[in-house]
Amino acid sequence: MAIFYHHRVSLCYAGLRLDGQDPWIVIPDYIFPTVDNIGGEKLSSKITYVTLIADETIHPKYEEALARVEKDLLGKRYPMYIGGREIYSERGEFEKRSPIDIDIVVGRFQKGSREHALEAIKSAHEAFKEWGESDWKERVRIFRKIADLIERRAFDLAAAITYEVGKNRLEAIAEVYEAIDAIRYYTDLMERENGYVRRMMPGAPGEETWSIPRPYGVWIVISPFNFPLMLANGMMLGALLTGNTVVWKPTSEAPLTATLLYNIYIDGGIPPGVLNLVTGPGEEFEDVFVSNKLVGGIAFTGSRDVGMRLYRRFTTEQPYPKPIVLEMGSKNPTIVTSKADLDKAVEGTVRAAFGYGGQKCSATSRLYVEKSIKDEFVSRLVERVKRIVVGDPRKREVFLGPVINRRALENFKRYVEDAIASGGRILVGGRVLQEGIFSKGFYVEPTVIEGVPEDHYLWRQELFLPILLVSEFRTLEEALEKANNTEYGLTAGIFSEDENEIQYFFSKIEFGVTYANRRGGSTTGAWPGAQTFVGWKASGATGRGVGGPYYLLNYFREQARTIVRETKG
Repeated sequence: MAIFYHHRVSLCYAGLRLDGQDPWIVIPDYIFPTVDNIGGEKLSSKITYVTLIADETIHPKYEEALARVEKDLLGKRYPMYIGGREIYSERGEFEKRSPIDIDIVVGRFQKGSREHALEAIKSAHEAFKEWGESDWKERVRIFRKIADLIERRAFDLAAAITYEVGKNRLEAIAEVYEAIDAIRYYTDLMERENGYVRRMMPGAPGEETWSIPRPYGVWIVISPFNFPLMLANGMMLGALLTGNTVVWKPTSEAPLTATLLYNIYIDGGIPPGVLNLVTGPGEEFEDVFVSNKLVGGIAFTGSRDVGMRLYRRFTTEQPYPKPIVLEMGSKNPTIVTSKADLDKAVEGTVRAAFGYGGQKCSATSRLYVEKSIKDEFVSRLVERVKRIVVGDPRKREVFLGPVINRRALENFKRYVEDAIASGGRILVGGRVLQEGIFSKGFYVEPTVIEGVPEDHYLWRQELFLPILLVSEFRTLEEALEKANNTEYGLTAGIFSEDENEIQYFFSKIEFGVTYANRRGGSTTGAWPGAQTFVGWKASGATGRGVGGPYYLLNYFREQARTIVRETKG
């Protein structure tokens, strides 16, 4: 994947190739603003999921951070935090090991209990009495300081993400950038909207009327492994910036990143009890989260099964309706028509299907190619996939690191076997990698499969693995019918140089985040302030996604205030 980056000062930037060879690829002429003070110095350009490019100086900084994290953070014992206090569980601890190499102990974390959940909710409820009445301008000030702290600690955070969930260096750094940009986008938006306070028209003579945003109270935030910093940050930002308090239950696959982010929030000025961190198996907390009357709302990102269970329980076990913000994955299609630029389409499909091993809610898992170009396109696609470098994500040349855990590895094996049993043909990949450098981690090959019947569960179920299914179509109408034939509706993409085809795709596709001709990722790479990450159908619950202008509205309720002033005459 060659990179040639057009910049206003004609600089070139070292990028991450899929194949680890020539470090340059051709991408559109995006001009990204400078990001200051990363690691104390200025970088020339922002690293995003679409570009995956960076100033050469980031590599030694990242490698220094890897060494610091290994020396200072790995293998340590970590508490929970409730009401600002360090809490150690009488139920014991669980050990998190790295998917890169299971001999690496990331840390030892607390097995929280029902009692800890109750204590955290009570602490958040008490803290809400003051935080809920705080000036929105003060909350904006605190979050701007938090953004600055994340920026200063960016490389250590990225290194922790790599160790904990196996993300390659540029994707890990991009995740940190995304968290920073989300905070700055929403603090700026709060200012532009004057805290969402609105002077209204008088309903009658002498009336002074206002619409005032008011927080709900205690929010439960449940975050996933695949973006352990950004997705947690997005949900907590939404709740806290609008005056709510939070009990945060991160995935047990990424408790170190959660601990680091918690400490940044506290260092930035979030008061004790306003944010509480509990760790351990989710089943220990769920009953309390959905039924406790002090809970004002739930924000969850994760699987459809868990999300829908929370949705049903929360709507029935609470005494009255309360908000629940859900993002529940997807089964994302990419469509390639005969009018596509095939080089662009190959690059965008590979990046979207195999970035972070397909372990993204937005990953392309279904590919529909017009019959007249299918053979040529698939041949090019297979050759591109063969050049992807799989390995230890700490290494600069590696694009595809491990999958998250042994269960994912076993699922990969089962899906490939089921595809073959159904008549599918493995065009490239299909193997679990267990020899040599792969022997102590969870590594698989990026895999493209053709010929699986389209009524097979593999076309419907979110796999969350580097597996791409391929089929053909004769008309764009047929392609869209296939693409929309799913309960999900998060991201979708098309490659076509025909404007009519593009507009037809946008008007008919039943997905919330849509792209045309995106070389950097046909269905992936949403960015705060640029693309709202919003799921339709079974992919979401509110129709207002993170990164967009309406997301904060999920976290507050409106209060109309009317004062009647005396009138003369």
